[in-house]
Amino acid sequence: MPTEPTLHMLCGKPASGKSTLAGRLADAPRTVCIAEDAWLATLFGDEMSTLSDYVRCSAKLREIMAPHVATLLGQGLSVVLDFPANTIETREWMRGILDRTHAAHVLHVLDLPDESCLERLRARNAAGEHPFAATEAQFRRLSAHYRPPSADEGFNVRVYTDTA
Repeated sequence: MPTEPTLHMLCGKPASGKSTLAGRLADAPRTVCIAEDAWLATLFGDEMSTLSDYVRCSAKLREIMAPHVATLLGQGLSVVLDFPANTIETREWMRGILDRTHAAHVLHVLDLPDESCLERLRARNAAGEHPFAATEAQFRRLSAHYRPPSADEGFNVRVYTDTA
């Protein structure tokens, strides 16, 4: 684990283990985790019932979080950004945070098959501990937007094929 302030970003389909990995990464000293789902549930939970609601509310949250995350990194803290880095646009937003700092970064890519993610999703929904219970149809819609990072995006990538 790098000793300089590091922005940890997470890329993977729903229920691939991003939040679980985020929790493990956040156990490092001088590291904070900022979880999109927790913030969205608290701030906008009653406004979110569709994918377009998520897009709208997430955009509002990203607007305020970018300078906040940059400040934390600038103060010498590492940040685990538990926001899905699943689209080129979202990763461009994250790149914008990095451009405001001198922090190191790692883009953690969770590359699991859909069926593994769906099994985890069903278990997560049954446990009732996640702020949002996505259906299989929602999983499929969200997964249709998933784009793994390409080398030309310039991220330091670490790939996981199993997050158990």
